[in-house]
Amino acid sequence: MKNMSKLICLLLIFGLMTVVVVRAADEAGVDVKVTVQAFSLVVGDGNVTYGTLGVNTSRSTLPGEEDEMQTATNTASTAKISIKGAASSPAGWTLGGAAAPNVYVHQFCNDTDNDCSSPPTSYTALTINYATLKASVANNGKVDFQLRITTPTEVSDYTEQDVDVTVQVASP
Repeated sequence: MKNMSKLICLLLIFGLMTVVVVRAADEAGVDVKVTVQAFSLVVGDGNVTYGTLGVNTSRSTLPGEEDEMQTATNTASTAKISIKGAASSPAGWTLGGAAAPNVYVHQFCNDTDNDCSSPPTSYTALTINYATLKASVANNGKVDFQLRITTPTEVSDYTEQDVDVTVQVASP
């Protein structure tokens, strides 16, 4: 028993004297670079007035009708320019692909790359989702575009409507 006690004491002392070995981790660096891409867009003049139209009537921004062609200028990095429409306000006409009661059609045409002179040829119906106006526009590049509206076949509100169009610049 005495020997057992001595053995236990020796083991305890040896256990307390054990050196803890710490191993260092190996490290390596990663060289990381980032460039922030800047996007900026100017639409001139940004105003279109179709005037007073009857039901189920079309008008464009072409010369001889309104002569209000718009120009989107990319003022930063090469980018994609997109376009979308919206429901009207205050009456809330629905934006659609064909005129119907309280449904209007709004279209666009890239006049830089297409002949927009005879609508609806080369015109694309706007939706509430972005569509590509031009896939790649360089810094200070421009895209001329025409718009065309067709009023609803019937309306329940004869007040002036805002039929806004949004132009967006983003990574190509």
